[in-house]
Amino acid sequence: MDDYCAVDALLRARDEGATVFDTSDVYGLGHSQRLLGRMLSQVPRRSVSITSTVGDFRGTSVNAYSALNLHRQVEQSLENLGVESLDVLTLHHTDFGPRDQYLQEARETLEALRDLGRVKTLGMRAPNRLAAGTATSGDRNQVSAARFAFLVQQFDPKVITTPFNPPSQPPEAELADSEEDEDIFSFARRRGIATMIYKPLGLGLLTGKYPPDRAFAPGDVRSRITAPVLDAVQRGLQPLRDRFGPTPRDLARVALHYCLQHCPDSIVLTGFTSSQQVAGNYEGFKNELSERDYEFVDAAYAALRAELGQLRLKDAAPTS
Repeated sequence: MDDYCAVDALLRARDEGATVFDTSDVYGLGHSQRLLGRMLSQVPRRSVSITSTVGDFRGTSVNAYSALNLHRQVEQSLENLGVESLDVLTLHHTDFGPRDQYLQEARETLEALRDLGRVKTLGMRAPNRLAAGTATSGDRNQVSAARFAFLVQQFDPKVITTPFNPPSQPPEAELADSEEDEDIFSFARRRGIATMIYKPLGLGLLTGKYPPDRAFAPGDVRSRITAPVLDAVQRGLQPLRDRFGPTPRDLARVALHYCLQHCPDSIVLTGFTSSQQVAGNYEGFKNELSERDYEFVDAAYAALRAELGQLRLKDAAPTS
C-alpha cells in the first residue's frame, strides 16, 4: 500500500466513525506515525485519540526504558505525528532490566512527561492471560498476575492493551474468584482499567485469505505460522463460510462481531490495507448477528480453538 492510499484509508476510517488510532515508534521506524500525522493535519485534533507504544526500540541504550531513550522516543513520536501530546503512551513490555534497575527511572520520566503535558495518560501491554506463580522481570511473553499488579501499582495505567481474537480463550463473564491465573479482562475490571484489544483478525488468518501453501517472506511476523496451522484454520472457517459467505470481508465481519460480543467494554483495534477494507469492516459492524448466529459462531470457533490447541500440544511434545 502506497502512502497516498494509507492516508486515504486513515481518513476513511475517521469518516466512518473511528476515534482511536494506534501506532508505535517501531512501525516502519516512524513511517507509520508520519502517515498518521498527515491524516491528523486534515482533521480536528480533538476529534480523535492517538495511542502510541514505546519500549520495543532502545537504540544504543542498555534498556529501552532509560530516561534518555524514553524522552527521545516520545519527542520523536510527537514530531512524527505533528501533535503536542499523546492521548495514551503504552509501555510495550515489562522488562525494566535486571532487578528492575530502570523501573524508578522510567516511572519518574513518565511522570515528568505527564506533568509537561506531552503524555496525557499511560497504558500497558499485557498477554491475554496472566500466569500463575512467578514470572521473571525479563520474561516478555509471560507475566504473572502478581508481577503485573505490582507494575500497575507503580505506573497507574488507565488502559491495558492485549491481543484477543476468536482462537483465544474467551474472557470470563464474571470476576475471577482468584487473582492467580485470571484473564487480563478480569484483572482490568477488578481495577477499573479500560482495555483495548489488537490482532482481532489474527494477522489476517481469520479472514481465510491464506491457503495452506502460503509462504511468507523472512522477517514477516507471519512467517512463524506453519502449514498445519494454515490448513487447520481453513478447515475451521468452512462452517462460517457456508453460513455467512465465502469472502475475507464476510469472515472479517464474523470475527469482529465475535470480539465485540466477548469484549463489549473494549476498544477493538483493527488493521487495514485499503480504504475499501475499512469501508467493508464498518459495513460489517452495521450488519448485526442474531442470537442464533452467535451460538453458531461460538461453536465453530470453539472447534477451531480446540484443533489449534492440539497442534500446539503436538509441537511442544518431546521427540526421541
